[in-house]
Order: sequence, then C-alpha cells, then structure tokens
Amino acid sequence: MATNSSLFLCFFLLLLCFVNLCCCDPDPLQDYCVANPKSSSMFFNGVACINPNFATTAHFTTSALSKPGNTRNLFGFSVTATNTDNLPGLNTLGLTLARIDLQAQGVVPLHSHPRASEITICLGGHIVVGFVDTSNRVFSKKIGGGESFVFPKGLLHFMYNDDSKNSAVAVSGLNSQNPGAQLTALAAFASKPDIPPQVLKKSFQITDCDIARIRRSLGG
Repeated sequence: MATNSSLFLCFFLLLLCFVNLCCCDPDPLQDYCVANPKSSSMFFNGVACINPNFATTAHFTTSALSKPGNTRNLFGFSVTATNTDNLPGLNTLGLTLARIDLQAQGVVPLHSHPRASEITICLGGHIVVGFVDTSNRVFSKKIGGGESFVFPKGLLHFMYNDDSKNSAVAVSGLNSQNPGAQLTALAAFASKPDIPPQVLKKSFQITDCDIARIRRSLGG
C-alpha cells in the first residue's frame, strides 16, 4: 500500500513539472494585448513567419545601422534599431541591435526598457552612461571607443555626450525582439491625455507654472 502511495506521489510531482514546462507563458512583445474572444482575427505575439523554403540570405542581413541618424531634435540624439521590417530574419530570436548617435552635448534622456536588458559599446567619441537601481543608487561611468556598459532590464538609464564639440556613436544590443522604450520626461509631461497636474505637482514638488513650462518645452 505504501509503495503504491509513493508511486502515485512521484507520478503527481512529475505531472506538475510537465504542466509547468508546457504551460509557461512567453514574454510579452508589446505593452499589452487586450483579449477579444469573439474576434476571428489573430494577432501574434511577434510577427508571423514565412515558409522556410522561401528564406534567403537577404532576410538575415541589413545596412540599417550603417548611416548616422538625425540628431537635430530637442535632446540631440538618434536611435536607429533593427526590426522585422529591415531585418526579417531576427523574428523570434529575442534580440535587437540599435545604433545611437549623439551630437555634441546630446543626451539620451532617462528612460527604461520594460522587456529587455541592454549592453552598449562606444564606437566613437566618449559617452557618460549610467542607470539607477530600485534603491536610487546611481551606477555611472564615462566610456570611450571599444568600452562597454550594461543596463539591467527595466531600470532607468541614460547616455550623455559631454563633449562640447564632437559627436559620439554607440551600438547597443537588447535581449528582446521588441524591448520597448519609455522616456520618463515624455511619459510624465507629454502623455495623452494629460496626467492630472495635482499628481505631477506632488510627485515632482513643482508648481502649475513649472508644469506648463515643461509641457511647452516637450511639445506636450
């Protein structure tokens, strides 16, 4: 009797392990995916695949990162990323490459990637990089050509070219096909519809005039 009970327990534990392995949810590739059980359409967590017999070498190569981006904007930076449009072969591989161009004193402002960690290598110039952990501790370093820095998943981070004359360029790798990017300033002050001013005033300890000025500056 005891032997049967032991066998049943072992079988039950193995079954639980099997169910856990088979039913584990994949990581999301978008901010949200609202359920629509009545729809006959299908929206993939990613992009549908072509017939493998039709794949060519061209699907696995891109020149998208070969040219500098336009840094003539409020922050003085540009990000050019690989995606399934310019590099179809990366679909389902769980990675993204991005070129970051920074004009003199340009900044990639505080932002986060909710679905990816990031590693950056400086290719030209010098860049001040850093992130803030959940205890508000800052890890920052100035990196030059060939040096790398890693940003943990979901944490606020930044890049800044402190050179007043020369531009800088870097390449980043992120471990998600769609890492997402949320700039803190734009999320807070240029969201649509607006975040209630009472929330912003209390959160940042600022006035209504401050909020109006910042929104004008950011185009919010």
